[in-house]
Amino acid sequence: MQVDRGKVFNILVATLCIDRISSSSFMQYSLLTMQYKLTNPVGERVLEKKAPIQVIIPKARVEADDFLFSMRLRVGGKPSGSAIILSSDGTASVSNYYRNATRLYQFDLPYDAGKVLDASVFPSSTNDEGEDGAWVVLTEKAGVWAIPEKAVLLGGVEPPERSLSRKGSSKEGSSQGERRNLTFSANIAPRRTSTEAWDAGDKQTAALSAGIVRRNARDEESEALLGHLFHEFLTSGQVDGSLEKLRTAGAFERDGGTNVFARLSKSIVDTLAKHWTTTRGAEILAMAVVSTQLMDKHRKHQKFLQFLALSKCHEELCSRQTGHCLQMIVEHGEKLAGMIQLRELQNMIYQNQSNSGNHLLGSLWDLIQLVGERARRNAVLLMDRDNAEVFYSKVSDLEEVFYCLDRELEYLVRTDQQYGAQIQRACELSNACATLVKSAMLYRNEHHTWYPSPEGLAPWYSQPVVRNGLWNLAFFMCQLLSKRSGVDGSSTSDLFSHLEVMSDVLLEAYTGAVTAKLELGEEHTGLSEEYQSRRDVLLHALYQQAKCFLDAQYQDAKWIPKEPREVIHTKLFSHLLSIARRHEGYQTLWDVSCDLNDSVLLRNLMRESMGPKRGFSYFVFRQLYSSRQLPKLLRLGEEFPEDFSTFVKEHPEIAWLHELFLHQFSSASETLHQLALSQHNALISTAEEDMNLKVAKHGPTLAERKRLLNLSKIAALAGKDTGYDSRIKRIEADLRILKLQEEIIKLVSEAEEENISSGQDLLLPRNLIELCLRGANPELSLLAFQVFAWTSSSFRKSNKTLLEECWKNAADQDDWGTLYQAYTAEGWSDDETLRILRKTMICQASRRCYGPESETFEGAFDEVLPLRLEKSEEALILKDSSLSSSSVEAILMQHKNFPDAGKLMLTAIMLGGEVEEGPAPME
Repeated sequence: MQVDRGKVFNILVATLCIDRISSSSFMQYSLLTMQYKLTNPVGERVLEKKAPIQVIIPKARVEADDFLFSMRLRVGGKPSGSAIILSSDGTASVSNYYRNATRLYQFDLPYDAGKVLDASVFPSSTNDEGEDGAWVVLTEKAGVWAIPEKAVLLGGVEPPERSLSRKGSSKEGSSQGERRNLTFSANIAPRRTSTEAWDAGDKQTAALSAGIVRRNARDEESEALLGHLFHEFLTSGQVDGSLEKLRTAGAFERDGGTNVFARLSKSIVDTLAKHWTTTRGAEILAMAVVSTQLMDKHRKHQKFLQFLALSKCHEELCSRQTGHCLQMIVEHGEKLAGMIQLRELQNMIYQNQSNSGNHLLGSLWDLIQLVGERARRNAVLLMDRDNAEVFYSKVSDLEEVFYCLDRELEYLVRTDQQYGAQIQRACELSNACATLVKSAMLYRNEHHTWYPSPEGLAPWYSQPVVRNGLWNLAFFMCQLLSKRSGVDGSSTSDLFSHLEVMSDVLLEAYTGAVTAKLELGEEHTGLSEEYQSRRDVLLHALYQQAKCFLDAQYQDAKWIPKEPREVIHTKLFSHLLSIARRHEGYQTLWDVSCDLNDSVLLRNLMRESMGPKRGFSYFVFRQLYSSRQLPKLLRLGEEFPEDFSTFVKEHPEIAWLHELFLHQFSSASETLHQLALSQHNALISTAEEDMNLKVAKHGPTLAERKRLLNLSKIAALAGKDTGYDSRIKRIEADLRILKLQEEIIKLVSEAEEENISSGQDLLLPRNLIELCLRGANPELSLLAFQVFAWTSSSFRKSNKTLLEECWKNAADQDDWGTLYQAYTAEGWSDDETLRILRKTMICQASRRCYGPESETFEGAFDEVLPLRLEKSEEALILKDSSLSSSSVEAILMQHKNFPDAGKLMLTAIMLGGEVEEGPAPME
């Protein structure tokens, strides 16, 4: 209860309520205002209501009696009609009716300020005596703080239970809602808008909004306990029983940013100054208090790490957590170390400007203003702070620096400025970014024992928002380098040096991100491609600029080199080579090695720069292969046999050269043989081009394939290993088939010839035979048997049906009905009959396949298809012509003219085969 001048009584009323639907209990808090009124004519004072009772909190958790009676009420501050409630747990909540709803604002500093001891109202700044001023609170550790009216209006939130309390349809639903009740003690507390709600990537634009941090009573108790134990450690250095107490309080149950250890770490590095500073603008640059405050934070955070170690909480966090909580704690230290170095950099820049008489503020100052302004707009309590003060206080939100670089670089470095000014401002920003990231890396190296297992954990500077900011600035610097005409060499040299450092920092950030993705087994293709693309852009820009520096030096008539050209080149490219080595910038390594003409450097790089799959050696082989430097390629292949064996497996067109170089003639013969008969396009390498083999656009020609087969034959003769005779016979057979393909293509129709020979594709034997069967030329029928002759025995067996079709086609090439009529009408003699039959196609085919001078690569035709039938088979064929053919005679017996001209047809095939035993002509 609050008594105002002895006349007005403001009473906080707590009502225990029961939801009839869900049977759940809750508390409702109301404000009752009473006043004394004089009665006439006696003049007695009567206590009566001054205004209707006002509900402050519609629904809250049921509290114990001692907690309820410990609450204190204050009314009268701004906004008009608001009230503040102080609880025994040290919280202060302002209730205000705004926009047709009751809204609550809980006072909360961005660091541990202790409990709120009391609250009051500032006198009004106007002459209106009836109007009060802003609320002020007295805190346990941070002194007196004012709560601006704007903070209450914009930071207040409507309790979620206001709309949920009358909609529960079941006990379950209502109980779930009750677990989210808004209370003053330690349940859901409306908080100021903070960076905890900001997205880590593309954060929302600066806007004043309200957020709710949903934490239960156990979280609040464990956080309070941790703060108390740490405070005792700071004063006494004792940590007795801290681990067990924190275990009992559940301090290790949550992970990540909601863990109490991470929250306390964040509160340490984000601590604001105790008093509002009156310094504004650039004057803050000269203040030592900023550096002092950062060092105090650093010492306190180091003490916090010592507390974790001595109390063995560090071991507990490592064993029970996934690593995110501990990662956040040590990253707070990284960011704080980076902020300290950034402050030193800003001091140095300010001193240099003061000594030179230049009072213009640089791009780093503008960046600080941008980041500080964003932080102020997202936190109402920071509205009255200076941008620079906010920037150096909000250490945990260091990613905002890179967010502003990504989104506001055009403001920081304007294109309408002079080119020299753009370079200066870009270098200043680059120096700041490199300082932040390198300080974080140095901190990580020095404190590596504090970190959790790194598997799957990417550092904060590998987050997308940081990478995008670094890339935007680095790419802008590349563009500045491309417009270097008309600028003095010192400025361009500074820009080049800063770009080297920026590239190194950016690529290290990408390496951390890709490594984390790989360790987690997540999809990383897009990230890897982005990393490689940006790496190539940066390294190419640096390489081209280095070459321009060298060219400019040698073109300067006044410049006298004091060292040999190779030494100058090596010094200039040293940093670039170092970056390219670590990040697999193979093109840059190759270009630099070629420019220096240093074969020793090239070989050393091939041994050192090994990538995850193939490495730099494979890249060198590919470059030499594409540039036709085959002798050098083969020599390097001898020095790196394992890598070169992988390369030649994917480039069989040069594998035979490597095998010949190693005197492995039999292997080279086999490789050449496979290469000549391969169906793969563009198999002829630059080696064959050097040997006057004209490579067709779509693949090797038939002549080139013959050349490869001849080379295979020569290699087989040189090797003379076991079975080389059969290999030579196979090669000769394939040469004959290639020659047959040329003949067949010439005999087909003009349209088919254009279609087939346009790409000089190698046709399979079966395709050649089918092409012969489709042709109308009688010579094609005979060429089909030629193809069969130079294939293997297994081919003839597996294509027996096709062979039968060839005999049927050969029989159709002559008009046997006309021949028979002429034979009977003209009465041919035996010699005349033999002379005419020798000209028939089946006689010529029989001579090719079964004659005494017939040649085949493997086996004989009669193994697959004999010339004559056995007597028993002949009878069966005559009875049923649908039976499978087992000889040439059986095939001919199915011919339409066989009943009349059968004796002539049989005489023809016997004549061609020169069968000694059998019937005489026409017998």
